[in-house]
Amino acid sequence: MKSILGIGNALTDILAVLPDDSLLREFHLPVGSMQHVDKETGNKIWQVLKTIGAQYVAGGAAGNTITGTAVFGMPSGFIGKVGNDEIGALYRSDQERNGIKSNLLIGKEDSGRASVFITPPNAERTFATYLGAALELRPEDLKPEYFQGYDYFFIEGYLVQNQQLLRQAVKLAKDAGCYIAIDMASYNVVESNDTFLHDIVEQYVDIVFANETEAETFTRHCPREAVEIIAGMCDIAVVKIGAKGSYIKSGEEFHHVEACPADVRDATGAGDLYAAGFLYAHALGMPLDVCGKVGSITAGKVVEVIGPKIDIPRWKAAKKDIRALIAENI
Repeated sequence: MKSILGIGNALTDILAVLPDDSLLREFHLPVGSMQHVDKETGNKIWQVLKTIGAQYVAGGAAGNTITGTAVFGMPSGFIGKVGNDEIGALYRSDQERNGIKSNLLIGKEDSGRASVFITPPNAERTFATYLGAALELRPEDLKPEYFQGYDYFFIEGYLVQNQQLLRQAVKLAKDAGCYIAIDMASYNVVESNDTFLHDIVEQYVDIVFANETEAETFTRHCPREAVEIIAGMCDIAVVKIGAKGSYIKSGEEFHHVEACPADVRDATGAGDLYAAGFLYAHALGMPLDVCGKVGSITAGKVVEVIGPKIDIPRWKAAKKDIRALIAENI
């Protein structure tokens, strides 16, 4: 089985289902937004969540994807930085439990946390993210041996904001012979790092994952045209279009893959688990449309639960469907 290494912000998601948006108003968090908060505000929010009850889940975009590939059985590794605290220990133990080979470095600040507020009526997600130690990951922390022996290298787009780190990472991955994939993560990250991101994609990246707003921001075109443009810059372009599925383009090959039916409770992790499924199928040498279908199956399962982790019954159901799909295409 081919192997995969991921790099990203090692964040623990602290998930709280709220009856209304009054707490969001208290902390000046617009519904549906993703706000970065300082240590003081982050700690205040955490204390409130402790009193009302919350679920702690090891997260971060790349962390979610790598957990998914590990559950599929791919040898999986991760590079990140946490604090020397209980949240960092939780993150490390979660990766170990999933069989992930972690290079989790220790920073000076507290471990990063993403407070995730889920509010009615449509299970809207609002994030208040304190990056903490995750932000301390530096180019000099990366060692060539971290990358040796891996077939794929997966990057979360949020790291684009640390341009020196990302450039060093893709250079080391390319030197190690890795096939490089990036998820663009957020349209505002794409917007504020446009020139740099274009340069990285054109020089180093083999697979680009983007949702429709990220793709539109990156190319200034609608999703259907955007996937064509991005495919001209790399080997494979994937543009996710929500409930309408995804577009996949490589060379002259194009596919529109439908989304899987799901009882949506929380969209956290949908893109991350789509990437995990897609990369797993790609590692098996499956056709691109099958890769997209596997991604859609895993994405469809994670949106049915609160948080970015698929539960055991849904993993079993997903694997059963995926085995049948792959057997049809061998």
